[in-house]
Amino acid sequence: MVTNSLCSSPIVCAKNSIPSPGKGCKYTGQSVRALPIRILTVGKKRSAGVQLIVNEYLGKLKHYCSVDDVQVRSNPKNARDVRTQVEDEDAAIANLISSDDWVVMLDENGVDIGSEQMAQMFGDAGNTGASRLAFCIGGPYGHGPKLRKRADISIKLSTMVLNHQIALVILVEQLYRSWTILKGQKYHH
Repeated sequence: MVTNSLCSSPIVCAKNSIPSPGKGCKYTGQSVRALPIRILTVGKKRSAGVQLIVNEYLGKLKHYCSVDDVQVRSNPKNARDVRTQVEDEDAAIANLISSDDWVVMLDENGVDIGSEQMAQMFGDAGNTGASRLAFCIGGPYGHGPKLRKRADISIKLSTMVLNHQIALVILVEQLYRSWTILKGQKYHH
């Protein structure tokens, strides 16, 4: 675990901290800087059902902030060479991240956080001077070394390994839930 002057929590990962579970969100009902969100997903074409759900939540999220959903196709030409495939996907994702983005890597080995902690992460990221939040969902073999080094934080959505389409559905719902927590709305109870 890496710690720095911004870290005051026992749960620490990457360059910033996540609040302890069970404490709620310190930003609920307060004005929070609404950073634009970019979701970067590596994977095959989405099924119609998954895309329908994703679009529903993206529409809801646009009431709170701008959202950009970018899909990076995995490289099937290198499917027999896993290392090359991961490196190609890593480079493609790195090219879509700006130097002033606050990068959240979704990874099965990341910190396990709750919905209130996710909402607090929004507020904390807005205080860093970042211009955008970038959420990264890896391909079938995970993330490469460039993204792992660049990520400001690594979180997991589940202790189970999730297909990238399922991870995306869970992520967009949790992004929406986070905003409703911040706004003190009744969605989260």
